[in-house]
Amino acid sequence: MISKETGLSIATCGNILNELLETGEVIETELEAPNGGRPARRFIYNANFSYIACVYVKAEGGIHSLIYAVANSVGIPVDNGCIEAELIDAAAIDHLIGTLIEKHNHIKAIGIGIPGLVHQGVINVCDIKELIHVPLEAQLKEKYEIEVIVENDMNLTVYGFYKKQDYEVDKTIVVVTFTKDNFPGSGIMIDGHIHRGNTKFAGEISFLPFGISRDEQFMQLNHHDTFIPLAAHTITSLVSVINPETIALTGSQVEEEDVEHIYKKCLDVIPEEHMPQLIVLDHPDDDYMTGLIAVTLESLTYNLQLVEKRW
Repeated sequence: MISKETGLSIATCGNILNELLETGEVIETELEAPNGGRPARRFIYNANFSYIACVYVKAEGGIHSLIYAVANSVGIPVDNGCIEAELIDAAAIDHLIGTLIEKHNHIKAIGIGIPGLVHQGVINVCDIKELIHVPLEAQLKEKYEIEVIVENDMNLTVYGFYKKQDYEVDKTIVVVTFTKDNFPGSGIMIDGHIHRGNTKFAGEISFLPFGISRDEQFMQLNHHDTFIPLAAHTITSLVSVINPETIALTGSQVEEEDVEHIYKKCLDVIPEEHMPQLIVLDHPDDDYMTGLIAVTLESLTYNLQLVEKRW
């Protein structure tokens, strides 16, 4: 079966399987039932042969926290938790990663999610000022000598949300977050692929031309009466540019009853037949971690993938 799937010879497959058996990456199970000849050997992949460590940074309502999960090679968490701290910087993240690696010595890759923008490996926009201008990816990779990725929180959230939908065909969707005391952000999937843009600036919707200063925008976002028009302006901009099927809203500023008001306000500009489905994303942290685990696992298979990656 493996030979047919890969195009490799039966002898080569046997040699590779024997090597994987020796390392423990593959486990041999009972022989297949006899079918007129010598019973075939059967193997399963050892999902716990290696792990990944995933950590994302969260800043909301004045509380800073590190949410982490250690998952096996098929994405099932084997450990998870949350640490709150007055200060989160590169040293705090490094300390947590070191603790997880010491506890789980089969960690082969690290994934970090941050509420900001990473360009050429350096965090240059972030809700947590202590992480700005930090080359976190390079620092961790050099110290632990394993694969490390650092990714924007909204890209990871939209990717996790997208994977959970199990679409039969590629879709264009957006997740937008409006969080108290922070500028809004968005994650964009276009035809089944995360859209990052030329310098990974795509999705930074707080830089849309609202016709007001950023200070005024920040103030209006934190008042319910002025929040609705700003949210609608944001949605209409996204609809007119990428025409998504679904826009999922999340964040502490968004309430269920706001969706109808935002939708109606959008209709002042956008014809109804072009409006996407607007929904509230109830469990964005679950989608965030799902996306982070998926992207971190994919980082281990870059050299083996024969098809184009979604993210």
